Amino acid sequence: MKIIITGGSGLLGQYLNIELAKLYNILTLYNSNPGNCLSFNNLKIDLTDFSQYENIFSSLRPDVVVHTASISRTDLADNLPREYVTAVNVGASQKLAQLCDKYNSKLIYTSTDLVYDGSFGSMLKETDPVNPVSYYAGTKLAGEEKIRETFGNYIILRTALMYGFGLNHSENHFKAMYLNLKAGRPVKLFHDQYRSPLALKNAAVIIAELINKDISAEVINFGGKERVSRFDIGAILCENAGLDPSLLIRTSMYDIDHLPKVADVSMNTDKLKSLGIHQHSIRDSVKNILSETEN
Repeated sequence: MKIIITGGSGLLGQYLNIELAKLYNILTLYNSNPGNCLSFNNLKIDLTDFSQYENIFSSLRPDVVVHTASISRTDLADNLPREYVTAVNVGASQKLAQLCDKYNSKLIYTSTDLVYDGSFGSMLKETDPVNPVSYYAGTKLAGEEKIRETFGNYIILRTALMYGFGLNHSENHFKAMYLNLKAGRPVKLFHDQYRSPLALKNAAVIIAELINKDISAEVINFGGKERVSRFDIGAILCENAGLDPSLLIRTSMYDIDHLPKVADVSMNTDKLKSLGIHQHSIRDSVKNILSETEN
């Protein structure tokens, strides 16, 4: 089976390169930093140059496209020209959907839990209202809509907060928290924003499993089993890594100016589990992350 991975040098993309290459013939696409892409069949592309896509599809004729590439941070999306963010997050998604339709490929698209606005209660279902409160989340929802309008051979994954250690150049909050705590530095963590975090490696393994399942035209909450805050994750990390929990400083999202306030986007993942998918608990995942780091 031939798989294209967009965003192959990203936080999730590099884990996907490792996991999917075990099972499939992959072509991983990157834009600037190559990360681990150079260890696999790879291609450097500009996501806004749609003419490149046609050449890639006609040459490879992929069975599946896993589309993770995007402007993926709220603050970054707010500080870049909106035309560019829209071209990457919406235009590229639409073009990929059109080519997948033309070449009979399945599209797996990573959206975000932030399409929910956090005001409808906890453990949200895929059928609950969506109402993104940031420009970033609005473009991810628009990407969903363009894909659904184009064809039916898709899986949309509303991706939760992901944790673990970013590979190579990839940076994320979890790794920064770990390094600060290990160095004895205090870490401020939200106690009043709830999500359903999923470990990066677990996420890549699950996507590998989804590729082999005969499902399409599905929107799936793609997260872990637990509803927790960042402060809770910090406490679990301290417990398992032998770090000092007194360094964790409870802070409120309302203390941060210009931050879109999303109180609770924890997700019900029953649909994911109904497909035979197993998510690891946060404690088990943190233990695995620490064990792999030590080794």
